[in-house]
Amino acid sequence: MGLRAAAVYVTNCGTSPRKVSGYPLTHVLDEDLDRVEVTVHQGSSITTGIDDPAPTTVELAPGQRATATLVWRNTVTDATVVATTGAFVEITPAKGTPPQLAPMMVDLGNTGKLDVTAWRRPAD
Repeated sequence: MGLRAAAVYVTNCGTSPRKVSGYPLTHVLDEDLDRVEVTVHQGSSITTGIDDPAPTTVELAPGQRATATLVWRNTVTDATVVATTGAFVEITPAKGTPPQLAPMMVDLGNTGKLDVTAWRRPAD
């Protein structure tokens, strides 16, 4: 079935509280750090197995973290269309914050779709 899921975390490394809310802005990048053509959907449409909490504001004290989940399928539905693969994800945790780059293989097949859930506190 090719279902993939990856948790991403943001940690407040500062000395005062910070907030994240809603969904992280997410882009898939190739090995040259160029954006890959991908449709990013806020919520969980690819599978019912990943819960998407309602978008809320999460306040993080210094040292606390929040998490969101990326979900996609490595599905090839048309052998004549080149499969899409990313080497990095770029996550912007909140408006006005710089994007963060994380190495991550995102093998989308040729679906071109990626789901991202809202920020929430991790279950730890």
